[in-house]
Amino acid sequence: MSVQSSAIQSSRGVLSGRAGLWWGLLGVTAFSFTMPFTRVAVGGLSPLFIGSARAVVAAVLAVIALTLTRQHWPNGRQWARLAVVAGGVVVGFPLLSSYALTTAPASHGAVVVGLLPAATAVVAVIRTRERPTRSFWVFAALGAVAAVVFASLQGGGLGHLHQSDLLLFGAVVSAAIGYAEGGLLARELGSWQTVSWALVVAAPLMIALMTASVLVAPPAATPAEWSAFAYLAVVSMFLGFFAWYRGLAIGPMAQVSQVQLAQPVMSILWAAMILGEQLTWPTVLGGVAVIVCAGLAVRTRLGMTRSAERTNGGRPVSVGRPTDRAPRTQPSNLRARAVK
Repeated sequence: MSVQSSAIQSSRGVLSGRAGLWWGLLGVTAFSFTMPFTRVAVGGLSPLFIGSARAVVAAVLAVIALTLTRQHWPNGRQWARLAVVAGGVVVGFPLLSSYALTTAPASHGAVVVGLLPAATAVVAVIRTRERPTRSFWVFAALGAVAAVVFASLQGGGLGHLHQSDLLLFGAVVSAAIGYAEGGLLARELGSWQTVSWALVVAAPLMIALMTASVLVAPPAATPAEWSAFAYLAVVSMFLGFFAWYRGLAIGPMAQVSQVQLAQPVMSILWAAMILGEQLTWPTVLGGVAVIVCAGLAVRTRLGMTRSAERTNGGRPVSVGRPTDRAPRTQPSNLRARAVK
């Protein structure tokens, strides 16, 4: 019976791992269209309208989902952390990337945003006060240098960064902060619930920005540009997170999280197919350099996490404060020992 039981558990683990990877790949595929479709949308819609209105549409969908499923409201401290998530993934990244892509090609943006996995890992290390190995910082720094060199060469030579490059780097930092804090908060609220509540938190500001953009420059776009905007609002801003976080929840999280490294590659391919952007050697080499460095940084941190789990008896290492990682009540066996 024990052999059969082990075989059944092993097969279930393999199937679960495959399901997690497939859901994660679906989420990454959804996100990979963000850069090309943003580039399409900015042809007829203002960057302010795209960045704010897409969040407003997603917030309406989030309110519907939260209401139908009767989710519990976050507490006071969670609201403050949701504001951090909202500032990163709802406000910062959409607005900054929209303004950047008014002048930068989508493939160029995809290479710079390829830093996101490593940047998220760096923010998570700082946020959780981990002590990674020196190689982690080396690979993360190399990835940043590779992205800066690529952007400089594309901008006319070393040391020449365009405003769009600075906006893209700002978008990466914003998203990394939002992803890292959202990942920690999802342990308490749930995955898609965290994104939905973050959209609700940002809704008043985004409604105000959307109204201002409409008053200054009423939107006038072609059907293709409106279709691209609809994708950004419904999929990139909302449904994509459902698949991505579901994959992370099924796990194994270490393997699923690495799927994100495929996102810039797919974005560059979509930019070539949808927008007709040429795949130049600098773009290809820059993308490979950034992705390799980001992958090595992420894998170094994941290896560090696995080592910590082995020293903790195979249990996941919690990185939050005591109130985040465990209930206040003691387990029954500890209470029994205390009574004795």
